[in-house]
Amino acid sequence: MTFAGLPLAWLVGIGTSAAAATVLLYILKLRRRPVAVAFAPLWHRVLGDRDASRLFSKLRRWLSLALQLLLLALLALALADPRPTHELGTGRNLVLLIDASASMQATDEKPTRLDAAKNVAKSLVRGLGGSDRALVVAMGAVPVPLSTMSDEATDLVAAVDRVRAADTRADFGRALELAADALHGLPNGEIVVLSDGVLAPPEPAPDLGGAALRFAPVGKSGRNLAITAFSVRRYPLDKSRLEVMAELANLDGARAEVELSLLGDGAIIDSERLVIEPGAKLSRFFPDVGGARHALEARVRYADGHADALPADDHAYALVPERRRAKVLVVTAGNTYLEAALLLDEYLDVTDVKPSQYPPTGAFDATIFDGVAPPPADKSGGLVYLNPPATGGPVKLGKAIAGFGFDTWDKKSPLLRFTAPGDVQVASGHALEPGPGDKVVGASDDGPILVAGNRSGRPFVVLGFDPRQSDFVLRPAWPLFVLNAIDSFSESDTSYVSAYRTGEVWRVPVPPGAHEAELATPDGSTRAVPVEDGRAVTFGDRAGFYRLTSGTDAARSVTEFAANLSDLDESRILPQKKLTVASHEAPPPAVGSGGVRRELWLWLLAAVLALSVLEWITYHRRVTV
Repeated sequence: MTFAGLPLAWLVGIGTSAAAATVLLYILKLRRRPVAVAFAPLWHRVLGDRDASRLFSKLRRWLSLALQLLLLALLALALADPRPTHELGTGRNLVLLIDASASMQATDEKPTRLDAAKNVAKSLVRGLGGSDRALVVAMGAVPVPLSTMSDEATDLVAAVDRVRAADTRADFGRALELAADALHGLPNGEIVVLSDGVLAPPEPAPDLGGAALRFAPVGKSGRNLAITAFSVRRYPLDKSRLEVMAELANLDGARAEVELSLLGDGAIIDSERLVIEPGAKLSRFFPDVGGARHALEARVRYADGHADALPADDHAYALVPERRRAKVLVVTAGNTYLEAALLLDEYLDVTDVKPSQYPPTGAFDATIFDGVAPPPADKSGGLVYLNPPATGGPVKLGKAIAGFGFDTWDKKSPLLRFTAPGDVQVASGHALEPGPGDKVVGASDDGPILVAGNRSGRPFVVLGFDPRQSDFVLRPAWPLFVLNAIDSFSESDTSYVSAYRTGEVWRVPVPPGAHEAELATPDGSTRAVPVEDGRAVTFGDRAGFYRLTSGTDAARSVTEFAANLSDLDESRILPQKKLTVASHEAPPPAVGSGGVRRELWLWLLAAVLALSVLEWITYHRRVTV
């Protein structure tokens, strides 16, 4: 027997003092109060009978004293926390890795898979042996220890209760490395993984340092629908209208009829039924979307009303791109076709100047040089050159060519979005000679005629002919080309990010001069985030809408953005009953393999309570008085 509580010297002092005080109270002479009574002879006879039984009365008082001393001894022993010697020997050291990824929000276990895993973890904690210790770790995108290596079941259960699932995948490799580091140098190490098995295998497999790997599986069903992509952009020619794209995935083993709903600012603006084959993905475009000014949300569900197992990926969020006015400078001696193309977009602030008046004052998002190529000013923005002269342009002019057109072009280039330049016929122009890093967007059989690139950090586009010497200006492709070029420079629709992806570090732009920011999350909580190089830096673990406030009290700036769980692998929620790491299959954990913890002090307190009841009964029945 070993004592794990108060030191022996303390217990001896406390027990001796309490026993001495109790004995002193019992040996004090009982002072009786004199009472005058009649019939003195009668009372003399009663007192005589009592004197005859005085020895028995003394014995009863000694019995009461013995009960009190026994109570004190039991209390002192409880403070000593006695335990069998073998329980304080070498026990197990466990690390409980509780999966807190998005798939653990699945509801095929009631109420969720995470709750089922936490119940298993609590059973393991309560079944620890007397010399066992455990560490609780939430295994998310970043593994987070929630306790110390402890043998206190109460503290460990509280740590298990603090595990919360996030809208991210779990970094299994980093979690194993953390567990191996925590068990380094400790005997009988065990790593217990509590998960549905939807884990990416660690590559390369970490060295566990001799620790045994165990797996406690949870989960029953893999039926799931998911929105794996969701984005929105404005039309270049009509920025009051939107185009929305949603990608759906059927991760069930059966053909599914689903209902996809599109909401704008909380109200349904479109809905339709689709059929998705098992294991397939389907992209759905919503053209010409109206009725949404600020926020968009997509929802998917089974058409028959049945819920799938993972609600977290049934929603996707996006913010409508801001309709920002772009400032455009046109340097031309006169070009009616160019002026007409720029009039199609009401969100352009156009300034026309003669070549001799360049540069004017002010800053611009884009500058169009029509047949000229003066040295660009610092605040000219992106540059568009139409039929540039032999000198001054960003690329060299090649040979003169005639009777040509776009024989090849980059169909994925944003400059030619929604255009079909294959029918354009050009009377005369020049082939271009792109430099290193430049990109040929369009070419004739005689050479490049449309080139894009970057010079000294400034983007440019060069068209190797005068549009008026072609039928380009008579086709819809002409205004689309001009507006696409301006959009690419002003960083509007073509570069707009509809939503961030959870499980990544987000770098959200803030106004110049901001040194601090506060982030409001979808669940209503707020937290401070650091600002580095003009961007607020934070790790995203929740899908939904965010609000970032930055700047000073005198000039506050608010930025809103959305985030989505767009992880097809995490949406594949079919539970795995086996876990294999480095060709080794992890067996299930052993509950209480170190022996049940024997808390003897609890039994000692129970004995004290029982003796107190016994003493109370004997006192009131006048056995010990």
